[in-house]
Amino acid sequence: MALKVELKPNERIIIGACVITNSDQRARLVIDGDRIPILREKDILTPDTANTPARLVYLAVQLMYLSPDPMAHHPTYFSLVRDIITAMPSAWPFIEGINNHILNGDLYHALKEAKKLIGHEDQLLAEARNLQIPDDGATERKSA
Repeated sequence: MALKVELKPNERIIIGACVITNSDQRARLVIDGDRIPILREKDILTPDTANTPARLVYLAVQLMYLSPDPMAHHPTYFSLVRDIITAMPSAWPFIEGINNHILNGDLYHALKEAKKLIGHEDQLLAEARNLQIPDDGATERKSA
């Protein structure tokens, strides 16, 4: 079954090992092929934008997905997984899902699960930012 993709003006997409940039008008592509890695621009992370532990995990899975030899990226991925589980144990269900998809050779769904991990991390970071330390006046007394 063919995949239909509509690209916005100047939007990029990765198909296999190629980066395709649309012109200044909308375009509709019909892509027919078996197990060709395809990533829309909104789903692509770069080393510069992978600025949190979950985003680094996503980047490692993305590299596996796009690579002709996914196993070459396994050491990096598993090192990142050890670090994120240590820092954020609540990430385990997401990591378990990613691992299961990787073991089954379904890297596209591993990437989707990694996106859920990013959402979980974003939620935890937002909750941490919203925590307020109660000010009992002790700070003013110390500085006075």
